[in-house]
Amino acid sequence: QVHLVESGGGLVQPGGSLRLSCEASGNTFSNYAMGWFRQPPGPERPENEREFVAAINWSGSSEYYPDSTKGRFTMSRDNAKNTVYLQMNRLKPEDTGIYYCAQDRTAVYSGYLDYWGQGIQVTVSS
Repeated sequence: QVHLVESGGGLVQPGGSLRLSCEASGNTFSNYAMGWFRQPPGPERPENEREFVAAINWSGSSEYYPDSTKGRFTMSRDNAKNTVYLQMNRLKPEDTGIYYCAQDRTAVYSGYLDYWGQGIQVTVSS
């Protein structure tokens, strides 16, 4: 059974920074691409409707970002620690939400996510 556990969320002022971590267990972590997604405040969305935030391939050599986070967020991974990270800088109130990490079913990012963490709250507010 694959488990993904996020940590590092909290309350931060606009313009501030946070770093999220996601530790995986239960399979060979380095075989899979990983992604970060978020659920904005409001009605809960199904997994396939969560907002894409960042993704990284199995080795960390390729990263992917939507326009909303490009230049502000950086995703990385440490395969020796079975962990991915999301460094978030210049945070905005619209970045508020529940952040989820997810494991792709392939080594290069495909967008087909097989496993999800439980989510962690990030609040950007003064």
